[in-house]
Amino acid sequence: MLRKANDEQLHELLYQALETELGGVKIYETAISCAINSDLKSEWKEYLAQTRHHVEVLRKLFSTFGLDESKMTPGRQVVAHIGRALVEAMAMAKAKGGAEAAQIVAGECVTLAETKDHMNWELLGLVATKGRPEHAAALSSAHEEVEEDEDHHFYHTRGWTRELWIQALELPAVLPPPEEVKDVDTAIGASRAEKARDDMLKRKRPAARH
Repeated sequence: MLRKANDEQLHELLYQALETELGGVKIYETAISCAINSDLKSEWKEYLAQTRHHVEVLRKLFSTFGLDESKMTPGRQVVAHIGRALVEAMAMAKAKGGAEAAQIVAGECVTLAETKDHMNWELLGLVATKGRPEHAAALSSAHEEVEEDEDHHFYHTRGWTRELWIQALELPAVLPPPEEVKDVDTAIGASRAEKARDDMLKRKRPAARH
């Protein structure tokens, strides 16, 4: 017999997902203040607007499931703590590390936050297809509305952070990163984009004079 998702754990996942998005708003607000690359700053402003929308999507789910969005479970408290720590880390880097260092730290903090966020939505999508039929419609609708945004946030910011580190190491960097140029939204696409960076660098180099 096919097992159904545990409702208590599904509710816990929803509480953590909401806290992740709420923390994400603060993380993006802080990251934007650390960004010195104009393309990256513009990208994060777009992601901030999308993250605020994701909060509203989750609030609708809470209403559908009859959950109290103010309830703080132990797991949600941990998520909130991590979010605050990421904001504090960016503030510390901005105060003590210089503009370029703070931008890299911001990229790392966004990538860490989006790793959790991306997983939350992957799991909610799984429950939508494998869980109880009465949960399917609401979860599927929410997942479909958010999934593409989350893929972009995760893979593109990871690419930005990698290339900013490469630039700081005074090695040839691809900015905007290949993930951004190729508009990837899957793990396979991100892997292919990263492998294509050498070819992209060659195309950027001026032709040798004879």
